[in-house]
Amino acid sequence: MAARLLAWRHKKAGLEIPPDEKRLTEMAKGVVEEAHRIARQRGQNVWGILKELVQDIKK
Repeated sequence: MAARLLAWRHKKAGLEIPPDEKRLTEMAKGVVEEAHRIARQRGQNVWGILKELVQDIKK
């Protein structure tokens, strides 16, 4: 899911999507690790934070 999100963001920003799927997977892995780190700092989990973000967007 993170790899697809990264590919979409690159395309939307007009950036070149890494042609090597392995590179895109590595980038996605880094994003996921960073998300987990941030969630731990906040005392939550990633899904809890995502739920809050979706609720804020709906408002």
